[in-house]
Amino acid sequence: MTDKPKQTSPSRRQFLAGAAAVGAGAVTGRPAEAATPDPLITEVQDWASGLGDGVDATPYGLPIEHEADVVRRNVEWLTADTISSINFTPIHALDGTITPQGCAFERHHSGAIELRKEDYRLMINGLVDTPLVFTYADLERFPRENRVYFCECAANSGMEWAGAQLNGAQFTHGMIHNMEYSGVPLRTLLEEAGVNPAGKWIYVEGADASSNGRSIPLEKAMDDVLVAFKANGEALRKEHGYPVRLVVPGWEGNMWIKWLRRVEVMDQPVESREETSKYTDTLADGTSRKWTWEMDAKSVVTSPSPQSPIKHGTGPLVITGLAWSGRGAITGVDVSVDGGKSWTEARLAAPGTDKALTRFYLDTNWDGSEMLLQSRARDASGYVQPTKAQLREVRGLNSIYHNNAIQTWWVKASGEAENVEVS
Repeated sequence: MTDKPKQTSPSRRQFLAGAAAVGAGAVTGRPAEAATPDPLITEVQDWASGLGDGVDATPYGLPIEHEADVVRRNVEWLTADTISSINFTPIHALDGTITPQGCAFERHHSGAIELRKEDYRLMINGLVDTPLVFTYADLERFPRENRVYFCECAANSGMEWAGAQLNGAQFTHGMIHNMEYSGVPLRTLLEEAGVNPAGKWIYVEGADASSNGRSIPLEKAMDDVLVAFKANGEALRKEHGYPVRLVVPGWEGNMWIKWLRRVEVMDQPVESREETSKYTDTLADGTSRKWTWEMDAKSVVTSPSPQSPIKHGTGPLVITGLAWSGRGAITGVDVSVDGGKSWTEARLAAPGTDKALTRFYLDTNWDGSEMLLQSRARDASGYVQPTKAQLREVRGLNSIYHNNAIQTWWVKASGEAENVEVS
């Protein structure tokens, strides 16, 4: 009597060999019964029969029309108008970690303004030895740094507190972007002005009509805050605060003041509208807590997801997503396909970096079974991303901001996915 041979999962090479045999057809998980010529290979196509565009066709390069659906989107019913509103990064359609400026989410309180570099002024006043005013040209003369950081709106995932609401990673987690910023450390400018020993806070405001003033502890201001005038190597886009914005690494996006016009050194916080009635956390007992600036460790599977379903059928599947933490670098991400009953450690595309997005992958074979797909991030502080039930124990059901709970996608046998809650 001999043992029955063990069944092994077909290799990726076997699946891809099958795909080659069926030409342009879907990956089926088995070789095609009969190979047929693929006209995309055997026949000369239009794009190979003539000349393409010249070098001056698009002086500033634009995405190709075939990717026209990879755009920011808003939720029309979310706000009364688009002036004081937000739209969402298409994270489901991107890979890597750097967000193109043209895809990065927008949040405005009174609309995006036109401000020329020549008209730009930055004032530093308050508890300083010498009040100063800087022009854009002045800022360019200071030693600068390049740093990659994520910016996340405190309300990201906020609509999911009461249950699964929006069907797509772009809408549940798309109030985030990750860019390389070039600028001058704020401490350099504060040191130029000379900070009075009584100074403990700064109050920052923008040049737009809302001003969006926020108080920031001086300790943070003297640490890693940047006065940035470039993003991803080019000038800031209008909607991202051209010509100058504040970058406050790891802290909620509302503090990243755009069109930065003033930094006042103070002995106490201002307690402005944006840090009292707004951007505070409602707790289960009805009280609210403030000064919760840091964005805790969080992650989301971006594909497969409702806007990025599985279209190729069974076989090799790349599960991918993003993880981040305002408390430091991401050290690991686990993925579950059964709603959190069991976990598999994902592969990080690169070691996590401080306060920046980290891309993760789980390379697997999908047999067509339904999945309850989740991801769970860990950061350098030892913090582990919580379930929504764990958050609700402290925060209740009526909160909005700082929802970093584990997200669940129900992936059906068809490959389609839906936002569900498994808490």
